[in-house]
Amino acid sequence: MYAVIKTGGKQYKVAAGEKLKVEQIPADIGSEITIDQVLAVGAGDSIKFGAPLVEGAKVLVTVVSHGRHEKVTIFKMRRRKHYQKHQGHRQNYTEIQVVSINA
Repeated sequence: MYAVIKTGGKQYKVAAGEKLKVEQIPADIGSEITIDQVLAVGAGDSIKFGAPLVEGAKVLVTVVSHGRHEKVTIFKMRRRKHYQKHQGHRQNYTEIQVVSINA
């Protein structure tokens, strides 16, 4: 069984037991979170789509850790104008593990 969830403005296809890194969620390590924004649920050949959400479907996840991604470097340059600009940032993330999918 798998589900398509929405969190942090992005969509993820998840299955039970998977670990994934999502946008930062303000929760303690080890706590369980219920994600109720489920866009689709599938098992084998049967797929149930929501309009926009599947009613009664929930995904239970556990927070594994918090961290920061690798640095993204931004470099802007205008040729022949002596203009160069260096920027960068590291995005925060929360690593979660999917415990169960209830549809």
